[in-house]
Amino acid sequence: MFLKENLISIKSTLPEHVTLLAVSKTKPVSDLMEAYDAGQRIFGENKIQEMVEKWEQMPKDIQWHMIGHVQTNKVKFMAQFVSLIHGVDSLKLLEEINKQAQKNNRIINCLLQVHIAEEETKFGLNEDELNDLLQSENFKKLQNIRIVGLMGMATFTDNQTQIKKEFSHLKSIFDNIKVLPIVNCQLSILSMGMSGDYKLAIECGSTMVRIGSSIFGNR
Repeated sequence: MFLKENLISIKSTLPEHVTLLAVSKTKPVSDLMEAYDAGQRIFGENKIQEMVEKWEQMPKDIQWHMIGHVQTNKVKFMAQFVSLIHGVDSLKLLEEINKQAQKNNRIINCLLQVHIAEEETKFGLNEDELNDLLQSENFKKLQNIRIVGLMGMATFTDNQTQIKKEFSHLKSIFDNIKVLPIVNCQLSILSMGMSGDYKLAIECGSTMVRIGSSIFGNR
């Protein structure tokens, strides 16, 4: 019951243009079904095998988002059904997604991950690498992927000024790229903000928030 109340409470605070991604990694199908019964249809997983198992067991009107760091050799397992792949940070990975999408006669939507945090452990492209990737001839050949947005994670800190600066930086990159005529690239999603900082992220222009613990409880 708490799960349903948490979900409804969070949804009531979100502006209409912001999509709620329920981060359901490590949670049992029973918890996901409780969220599903409360109206949630978009779930995020960070392990492909776990996502495949849940996809097989659960209703087929769910959108499954892969939010973890993706290894190229695992793409084939989700290519049939995944709705959106977050955290794409290399041409090599895009080429593999394109190849597997082709085999499944699909176009797979992706978000490019931009490194905005001060922590070295976070994955992602810097601004120059992002621009180089989008302008490269090899990228332009990929017909079975579509870049629909950018995502990034702020530094894990209590310093709200720093987090705001990082989110605002990603929003400015998003706005700059959005107006460029790039093949395979139609930016509409800016994914930033998690349970602890999603309200600030929305203030800074986020259109998709990834919320786990505030819905499902701590892992």
